[in-house]
Amino acid sequence: HVQLVESGGGSVQAGGSLRLSCVASAYPYRRYRMGWFRQAPGKEREGVAAIDSDDSTFYADSVKGRFTISQDSAKRSVILEMNNLGPEDTAMYYCAADSSSSAGNWWLKHGPSLGVPVWGQGTQVTVS
Repeated sequence: HVQLVESGGGSVQAGGSLRLSCVASAYPYRRYRMGWFRQAPGKEREGVAAIDSDDSTFYADSVKGRFTISQDSAKRSVILEMNNLGPEDTAMYYCAADSSSSAGNWWLKHGPSLGVPVWGQGTQVTVS
């Protein structure tokens, strides 16, 4: 049973930066995908960024140029560096794990509705 533990959320002023971390107890698949989704109150969960076991990366258009996803496979961790944050980035951020069999951008858009198998508990990001 794979578990994901997020950390690094918090409150920051607009224009600031935060770094989110997610550590997996194990990788769910040999060819895996780790990603971040976020959900603001009253809104659907949306994809933010993802990284595959081959280091391919994928980003939502809303965060391109501001967010960077990376991983340390030896530590089974994935990092989301968030810069130039705005109030629109306020949300609960969830780490997720899946196989990398689907297209990354498709997974970011449709993953939550089609059943991403592993989710973390979430970490809150508030930008004021």
